[in-house]
Amino acid sequence: MSHPILSEFDIVFAGGGTAACVVAGRLAAYDPSLRILILEAGQHTLSKPIHVQPYQFPFNQAPTSTTVTFNIGNPSPRLNGRAPIVPCGRCVGGSSCVNFMVYTRAPASDYDDWGANGWESENLIPLMKKLEAYEVQPGRPTHGYDGPIKVSSGGCKMGISDEFIHVGTTYHKRQYAEDTDDLETCNTYSPWQKYIDGTTGRRSDAAHHYIYNQAHNRNLQVWDGKRVKRIIFEDKRAVGVEFTSDPVSCLDADQSLSIVRASKLVVVSAGTFGSPIILERSGIGAEAVLKRCGIEQLVNLPGVGENYRDHDTVFVPYFAADEAVTMDALWRGEGILQESLAQWNSSGKSLIAQNGINSKIKWRPDDEELKAMDPVFQPRWKEFFQDRPDKAVAIFACSCGVPRYIPPSNILPPRNYMTAGYYTLYPVSVGSVHINVTENGEEGMDFNTGFLDDPSDIVPLDFAYKKTREILRRMASYRGEVTAGHPDFPEGSAAACKDASEPVDLNAPDIVYTPEDDEAISQFHRDIVQTSYHSLGTCAMKPEADQGVVDARLNVYGVSNLKVADMSISPLNVGTNTYSTALLIGERAAMIIAEDLGINVMDV
Repeated sequence: MSHPILSEFDIVFAGGGTAACVVAGRLAAYDPSLRILILEAGQHTLSKPIHVQPYQFPFNQAPTSTTVTFNIGNPSPRLNGRAPIVPCGRCVGGSSCVNFMVYTRAPASDYDDWGANGWESENLIPLMKKLEAYEVQPGRPTHGYDGPIKVSSGGCKMGISDEFIHVGTTYHKRQYAEDTDDLETCNTYSPWQKYIDGTTGRRSDAAHHYIYNQAHNRNLQVWDGKRVKRIIFEDKRAVGVEFTSDPVSCLDADQSLSIVRASKLVVVSAGTFGSPIILERSGIGAEAVLKRCGIEQLVNLPGVGENYRDHDTVFVPYFAADEAVTMDALWRGEGILQESLAQWNSSGKSLIAQNGINSKIKWRPDDEELKAMDPVFQPRWKEFFQDRPDKAVAIFACSCGVPRYIPPSNILPPRNYMTAGYYTLYPVSVGSVHINVTENGEEGMDFNTGFLDDPSDIVPLDFAYKKTREILRRMASYRGEVTAGHPDFPEGSAAACKDASEPVDLNAPDIVYTPEDDEAISQFHRDIVQTSYHSLGTCAMKPEADQGVVDARLNVYGVSNLKVADMSISPLNVGTNTYSTALLIGERAAMIIAEDLGINVMDV
């Protein structure tokens, strides 16, 4: 092996996203003498406005962005031939530095369903509390109050969110609660809290709160712009990693390979896309995949890259009143930007400390709604949801504005908008992520999203379009529907989009849809449904015989000194925005590794 060995550390992390920062940061705090290295393909995020100013979250999705990787899926007939794109974070802190900052937690039963020893909810709830500082309400038994990650309501109130809740609790006849993230409450309208520090108004991400705050510890190192190629083994023991300068982060850098050794442990933490690919490049995976790519097999592990899951999301735009407070002018960089920035810099308040998403419902259909849904959904309802009242089918929300770079923002004239957003939490469809070598020998990715492959998955989306449309057209700020962002209803349809100078009455009849209208809604969803940026599952924590990749201690089957710690280990979908689960996986992984190393964390 002629590559230069740069140095040796105790623990090397392949990837520097959310979970890696949590694990490395906790271990460094538990034992500051541990020599820890994080290798991250993206760049540093320390105090950069695009990461720390909450309102800037959509700018990470710009087509020229280098803070995310745009993973392009294979074209799918279920998506009318579209090739879906799934972005994920590529920077120190990963998706925690680019996500929408919405605070949601899965029902406790989701973790019990994993069936992994030590990962039961009773073991995880103390870690959920340990990681957060819940600034919204004191004394809530399932929340934490002195953890590193701050949760608040953001820098200012926005009236559209109150309107959404008002219509939801009257017209939609659901209850209201201040907190629906207590690990069980469901089907209830509530404010939507945020991963934003209520004092400083800054994003609350894993990089700043687990890594950058330990800059004094020289034993904790982050090398940015470094892409891990593969794991180095002696026999079947992981002893280091091979990496190169990342061509996107380091445009002119030398692309030669280097090695860094790990005396105690290698942790693959490159996310749902990166982790299975690193394992496959290292000879760990399904025989057929490795053979096709000319990779010598070290361990036959057919589950690597399988079990890809996500949530299906749709954003639908509506016109909002001129006097409504929305994020639109800010996202366009207009007049109020300087004034808002000045206020944010002095007090941590203003729309700068906002994401525009302030209310939600974790929705379950009632009997009447179930009857109105396509019967294709009924078996799924009975088998999965009916007897589990804590599991929501979807989340409905209303955003104050249309985020830039999120379709259909690119076609809209400047004015005020609001957006109905809905996403399903437990789709049946499953995809896969594998390494691929193209005909000219270049490495690519063979990525099937699986979106809408199962016929039951589109049914709640079709219903959610109709229900959120009824809710938004009753809101005081409603001024009509943006035709270009809605289904293409047949000529003369009573369901066609309309301009409006005011909302309809709370007791107005619902829009009636014909079978042709229903077909237009389904085609609309196949054309525009997209990722929720909640990718998981490709290195599943399951028994090896069940296509598992890691055991309950996160050890990769068939080798030693190698663990995976990120969202790829989640064996099943979770009913939440996945940042909360990624943090939790990081905290649990830190406990496991500390135990393995004989560090007594009770004393820390």
